[in-house]
Parts: sequence; structure tokens; C-alpha cells
Amino acid sequence: MGTNRPAFRCIGLINVSATMFALALLDPWPVIAQQATLRVFTTRAIRTVLDRVGSEFERTTKHRLEITTDIAAPMVRRVRNGEAFDVLVAAPDQIDALVKDGFILPETRRDLARSGIGVAVRRGATVPDVSSIEAFKRTLLNAKSIAYLKEGQSGVYLAGLLEGLSIAAAIEHKVVRPDRDIVSQLVAQGDVEVGMVVVTQILTTPGVTLAGPLPDEIQNYVVFAAGVSTRSRAVEVAKDLLSFLTGPTARAVMQSQGMQPASDIKR
Repeated sequence: MGTNRPAFRCIGLINVSATMFALALLDPWPVIAQQATLRVFTTRAIRTVLDRVGSEFERTTKHRLEITTDIAAPMVRRVRNGEAFDVLVAAPDQIDALVKDGFILPETRRDLARSGIGVAVRRGATVPDVSSIEAFKRTLLNAKSIAYLKEGQSGVYLAGLLEGLSIAAAIEHKVVRPDRDIVSQLVAQGDVEVGMVVVTQILTTPGVTLAGPLPDEIQNYVVFAAGVSTRSRAVEVAKDLLSFLTGPTARAVMQSQGMQPASDIKR
């Protein structure tokens, strides 16, 4: 009888170990969830915020951010073509359309911030007057070269504005419209004399000076909205990121970069 007891205990240990192994195979997700990697598609305005505070989110949550930056329109096309993502930052109407078409979870859609449009010149250059509509028009007519986006909220608005001010044809020969979000970089490199883009991009690009925002009468505010993919495997983590981007740490950075956080905008 005495010789049977150790063998019995050994069998019991084997059974317990086998059971634990089987349970681990059936439920591996808790381990994976602890180290989620969020794929974030974002316009440059929110990328510069994440450059400042993204590491804090990663440090405090133990999750990793994988960030892709582009103008919103090409990122939306990638989403519609089936490319995987967790969080998208784009224009409000683009986010709303993706919600309607089943790409973004409706309850996660939110505005993050907005930025007015400004005029940039290379650092050290004479700063032109853009304080009134007439001064703004004169600056563009006198400039040797001008850049604003081909796509993107600011580019679409500016194209219509210049037509409305009756100067589009007069400056067309000296206008560059990049299809990437590099207007301020072109100014900083001396490739163009005057750039028009969201103020936040001007303030976060080395080598350029903000000549001023567009005059109040013709100003337009570009809003950056966000939502979580319906196909995300880390929905709760993605929601945490959006909450973080509307929290006090991110809000302070947005303000320092020339944006108004959504919570500061009077309805």
C-alpha cells in the first residue's frame, strides 16, 4: 500500500498540469490583450501631438502605437480597400461616412480638435501682411511662389476661397499643390515663398514663421475627428487612446501647437 501513494500523487499532478495546459490553449487572449499594438492612421496635426505624448500612453498602458501619417483622403481610401487599422483620424464627414458604411464603430466617433488656416514664410524672411482680405490678396499676388494642399480640408477650402476672391487665375502659374502634407517643409527648404496650411503644421515645423492666420472674415477651421475600426481586435484599448487624446495631457499639447481641443470649442 505504501508504494502506491507517491504514484497516486504523481498522477494527480499530471492531471492538474494537463488541465491547466488545456485551459491555456482554449483562452490565450488575456496574454495577447496585455500587449496590444494599435495601428493608428492619422493626419499630421494629431501625429505631432502623439509625438509628444504617445510614449506616455505606451508607458502607462503597456500597449504599443504603430502610427501611419498622411493626408486624410488617401488613408480613407486605404480603409475602404480593406487595410487593417484600429484608429483613424480624418475629417468629420469622412469619419461619418465610414460609420455609415460599417467601417467605424458609431459609439467611438468623436471630434478631437480644430485648427485655423495660416500663412507661412521661411524663417528670417520678411513677414508679409495678411491681416486683412486686401492685404492677404496683395501678398499672394506679389509672392514668387505659393503652396497649398491638393487634397485635404485646407486645400479644398483654399481652392474655393481663391476662386471667390477672383485671384485664382492670376496666381495659378506660381502655385504648387503637393499631394502629401509637406507645405510647411517646402517653405522651410526655400522651395516656395509662401505656404498656406493649418496653423498647427506651421507652428510644429522647424524653419518657418507664421505670418498670421487668415483674416477672420475668410477664416476656416479644419476639424480633426476620430473613430475605432469595426474590425479592431483591441477595441477597448483603442477607446482608451481616444480618451487619452481628449484628456488633459494631450489637450495641453494641442493648445501649445495652435489647436483648440474639442472640449474648448463653444457650440
